[in-house]
Amino acid sequence: MGRLDGKRAFVTGAGSGIGRAIAARFVHEGAKVAFVDVVDDSVRESCEQAGGETLALVADVTSEDQVAAAIEAAVTAWGGLDVLVANAGISRFDDARVDELEASAWKATLAVNLDGFFYTCKHGIRSLLASGGGSVVCTASPTGLYGVSPGYDAYSASKGGVLALTRVMARDYAADGVRVNALMPGFTETGITARAFTNPGSLERITAGIPLGRAAHPDEIAAAALFLASDESSYVTGAILAVDGGQTAI
Repeated sequence: MGRLDGKRAFVTGAGSGIGRAIAARFVHEGAKVAFVDVVDDSVRESCEQAGGETLALVADVTSEDQVAAAIEAAVTAWGGLDVLVANAGISRFDDARVDELEASAWKATLAVNLDGFFYTCKHGIRSLLASGGGSVVCTASPTGLYGVSPGYDAYSASKGGVLALTRVMARDYAADGVRVNALMPGFTETGITARAFTNPGSLERITAGIPLGRAAHPDEIAAAALFLASDESSYVTGAILAVDGGQTAI
């Protein structure tokens, strides 16, 4: 018996990194999973590697129409949804402190990291309500709570918005049987952080601020997402689950 047997899940940003690991773990635990990503080849490869009952859906989360169409495709295939993971996100090379930050970089970051979460939750929660309830997991970041990433002001602001949206949605939908929680990964081995791993000085500086002294693997983040998606967290809503090696504890 898998921990998500019979569940129908929708995961954005599932073509790589944390999103791919979450979607694959859900499949392993018995869920039907829609892998959603803006990159066609990546999302199809992710589905093939995961096996199980999956859908490869291509959608740009900055487009409400594309998000709505992807949700509709999953609902049509499976008759509804039980789990929604709003995970797709970006971190741009031209992010900067505010006096140096171009408006174009600010808008592009928030378009994916905050607008995309809004569109995903708007249409996904409608489907959860129609199914009688379910679980929403929003991928946040310690940068949304603390100034741990100086010079990444747009990214940090976007993740602060994700945390605020998570909290208010938890209150909005509790009576309807929809739980909404934030998963807060710390420094993790993904494409977004790849530059740090090619720079020993940068990697040492980052891990020095993490009590466990290392980066996380995406599978470790997926394990926490599984808990929030499953019925094991049936009394958990409005929570921020930090999976950050203790970074936000100090």
